[in-house]
Amino acid sequence: MNEEALARRLQTARKKAGLTQQELCQKAGLSYSTLAKIERGAIKSPSVFTVAAIAAATGVPIEELLDVKPPQVVPAAVQSKKRSLNGVSFVYIDVNGVLVRFFHRAFSQIAEEAGIGSDMVETLFWRHNDAVCRGELPLDDFNALFQRELGLKDFDWKEYYMVSVDPMPHVAELVSWVGEHYNFGLLTNSMPGFVKELLSSGKIPNLPYSVIVDSSEVGSVKPEPGIYEIAQERAGVEPNEILLIDDGRTNLMAADRFGWHVLWFDDFRPEESLERARRALAF
Repeated sequence: MNEEALARRLQTARKKAGLTQQELCQKAGLSYSTLAKIERGAIKSPSVFTVAAIAAATGVPIEELLDVKPPQVVPAAVQSKKRSLNGVSFVYIDVNGVLVRFFHRAFSQIAEEAGIGSDMVETLFWRHNDAVCRGELPLDDFNALFQRELGLKDFDWKEYYMVSVDPMPHVAELVSWVGEHYNFGLLTNSMPGFVKELLSSGKIPNLPYSVIVDSSEVGSVKPEPGIYEIAQERAGVEPNEILLIDDGRTNLMAADRFGWHVLWFDDFRPEESLERARRALAF
């Protein structure tokens, strides 16, 4: 995100709405210091909730403030794709634990460099992970927490992550097959910019996904209801036409409550999981 460009757009929106900084703070529920820093470009990657509050207060679409095009949802029903025997027409695939092996070895590397136990690294990571994945806590602040708590200089979690994740064996073949026959997308809890990095590096298949629901962009993480509501709307089909392939049982149970089909991916036995996915999507 270009902070200076965002700052200019927010300031322009406020002025067009005829609001002073104090008036906008009152309408959007923000502190004066926070708004002032945002308009100076001093806050990197402000929370999507903060930008949404400013958008609502100024009457400007959030997509315009963020300078992004709203997602074009094309209902799966109008596309010439398959429908499985059990009625599935849209497939959502998780990233961590499905498309790539999980990043646990990064914790061991960080622990070794910091001279502490891996459990301490994991505790600190999971304490703040959801906030970063929602876009509430900037990645730079997350890195600063690790630097301060663990005494590491120039800490960059994305570097540790990208080195530690590997493509799940044989999964690219399945994803290509799914994309050939079904409308499909990614539904992932990810930190800002990580999905783009994974796609560009080839660590996950860079295919024409119908939808990519990235938690850091939509402001909600699995298993929270909000991310499923967004994913369901963007899929453009009925709930009972969606299949979620995920390695997290709580994530699957949340999807089940929405009426989706679910399939647990066992990353210790990927070949068995891939075969179960093929059977579930038989047509």
